[in-house]
Amino acid sequence: MSATCPWCEAPRAAGPTCPRCGADYAKAEAIKKHGRAEVAVAAAPIEDAADARIFIAGDTERDDGAAIDDAHTEFWFCAAAIPAMLLLAIAFQATEGGRFVQRLLFTMPVHELGHAVTAWLCGFGAIPTVWVTITMEERGIVAPAAVFAAVAWTLYRGWQLDSRALLAAGSLVLLLQAFLTLTLKEDTARALIVFGGDGVGLLLSSLLMASFFFGKTTQLYKGSLRWGFVAIGASAFVDINAVWWAARRDSSEIPFMTRDNGMESDALRLVNEFGWTEAALVNRHIAACLACMALLALVYAWGVRKAWLKAKAAR
Repeated sequence: MSATCPWCEAPRAAGPTCPRCGADYAKAEAIKKHGRAEVAVAAAPIEDAADARIFIAGDTERDDGAAIDDAHTEFWFCAAAIPAMLLLAIAFQATEGGRFVQRLLFTMPVHELGHAVTAWLCGFGAIPTVWVTITMEERGIVAPAAVFAAVAWTLYRGWQLDSRALLAAGSLVLLLQAFLTLTLKEDTARALIVFGGDGVGLLLSSLLMASFFFGKTTQLYKGSLRWGFVAIGASAFVDINAVWWAARRDSSEIPFMTRDNGMESDALRLVNEFGWTEAALVNRHIAACLACMALLALVYAWGVRKAWLKAKAAR
């Protein structure tokens, strides 16, 4: 038996888990030696059948209930966190100063990352900054290779931990990358990259909020990062939605702008450069808004129900 934790190499404590990183010593040693915790089942006698199920799974996320401090409090957090953050974001959106701060600190980073993520999936190199995303003119090799490597690592970790969530996420991104990079024409891809600022930005903001229900054994929960992610996601989600629902009511609200340096806004580029009509521009953004609302609602219902079941079992 090693004197240090197999994951973080901190001095080994007396208990079964590392106080520094939270890793289960037995599982971590088995994964380090064999790639999967289940290989160690034959070598390690297990007294209790319930412990055997947890050990064989090799996936700490399956036992995330053990990491929750108070299942009842966690249920109320899960039920209230996203609605409360959305209401707070709406309150900020109602004032000019709040809207400015919201857009500057939360919406723009998510918006520019939306451009970059779309570009990477389409095979284009891209560097997101605060106000603009630098995108290569043509498809390259570096961006597709980097995305593929990240997806391959995700799939490997999913296999290693026997995590269906990681396997499903990695497979979905791999299929999406193959379609966008290999089959989409470059002109269509460029238009999609411009649209991705708000379109994919909505998806990213939804995923940030949805992350509240996951990673109970990680720093998302232990370090309270999930609260920050929900705040960022809710602010960006409300701000982007506000723009396009206003544009749907009044076409003069469509963000057609030209900056002092001559750069056109995304909406103006989609109309002038790629030939989108105003109706198509608004309708496609509204469709993205509705799709992300539906996705968030489904994840919210699932997450709250799961938390409720754990709270019920803890009584």
